[in-house]
Amino acid sequence: MGEAKDNDAYEEELLDYEEDEEKAPDSAAAKATGEAVKKGYVGIHSSGFRDFLLKPELLRAIVDSGFEHPSEGKHFLQHECIPQAILGMDVICQAKSGMGKTAVFVLSALQQIDPVPGQVSALVLCHTRELAYQICHEFERFSTYLTDIKVAVFYGGVHITKHKDILKNDCPHIVVGTPGRILALSREKDLSLKNVRHFILDECDKMLESLDMRRDVQEIFKMTPHDKQVMMFSATLSKEIRPVCKKFMQDPMEIYVDDEAKLTLHGLVQHYIKLSELEKNRKLNDLLDALDFNQVVIFVKSVSRAAELNKLLTECNFPSICIHSGMSQEERLTRYKGFKEGHKRILVATDLVGRGIDIERVNIVINYDMPDSADTYLHRVGRAGRFGTKGLAITFVSSASDSDVLNQVQERFEVDIKELPEQIDASTYMPS
Repeated sequence: MGEAKDNDAYEEELLDYEEDEEKAPDSAAAKATGEAVKKGYVGIHSSGFRDFLLKPELLRAIVDSGFEHPSEGKHFLQHECIPQAILGMDVICQAKSGMGKTAVFVLSALQQIDPVPGQVSALVLCHTRELAYQICHEFERFSTYLTDIKVAVFYGGVHITKHKDILKNDCPHIVVGTPGRILALSREKDLSLKNVRHFILDECDKMLESLDMRRDVQEIFKMTPHDKQVMMFSATLSKEIRPVCKKFMQDPMEIYVDDEAKLTLHGLVQHYIKLSELEKNRKLNDLLDALDFNQVVIFVKSVSRAAELNKLLTECNFPSICIHSGMSQEERLTRYKGFKEGHKRILVATDLVGRGIDIERVNIVINYDMPDSADTYLHRVGRAGRFGTKGLAITFVSSASDSDVLNQVQERFEVDIKELPEQIDASTYMPS
């Protein structure tokens, strides 16, 4: 294991590792796979998780979860990434929603960790509390039979003394959290990062594009050893942010979906409706009455609109719940868990749940308010049609700026979004 560099050795802006005088030794994985790795090729081809030589306890949990084979064909990500990730390679991955990015870093970290009491071996950072909670749940699910491995999640909104007590009395081997809370715990020496072997960013663009959050991530990064595995994942990763990602890494394996048309989800039916702002509520009521759905997420642009729309739907006897940043952390998580477990069928939400949140029953997304960008549109509609299943996305267009964003979506992702017909066949968007 390489020694952790003194913090003073880092400049304020992270150096590219290739510029370091003391470049870390080539990893065994890089030596074993040679030049093919640098080009992003994968030397291991396999038909199932068993061929990845995972721990028996991991395989048992995978079978319990119903994932006996890694996704292949269009959903190639796990097949491409897992063999190299479990060898300790650095990874940058951009792939569309629903391709199992979370499973890549969860399984590869659990495969590699040899738990040592009192030492944090893996750190996962993400930009929202809900996503942190979900990732922690995935670690817990796949580590069911790895009884020696402890996982904990830390985020703001919970009294910090509770987190300090966990770190002191029942230190986890895997820590998932948001940058602000992780940094606070690390600065106060409650969370030691000197033994971290795996540093993971989920929805990395969201954290690195925000300068404030990027500074937090960089400060946390500097507290970890120089010789570690770094993995970053997102559904959208602009060409501008990729060099920033690579400054955290050593010769990473890179997987990008450069043809952005491929980012729009396979099996997802997309339509728009032109209407005035005043017509939205009536149209939404009509849609919820007419459409077949398991669960639906309705996206709005502000906290106040989320609360008002949810109130209106509830008064109309629709089984609705809302989640937004104006709620306490405890209330948000309680509502999120309730929706995920199917207690309510309709969720009204801001973009707080637009990224990374994975609820299998959702098969319809309605953009009550137009998203602010093509990226946000992609993340929102990715809540429906997960894992290649069918789904339906309907977008309300009520202004010239709304039309502009819709045009950007169609041009960038090379998708033809047509006006919603009077009758739509449920078989085109309902999972069979």
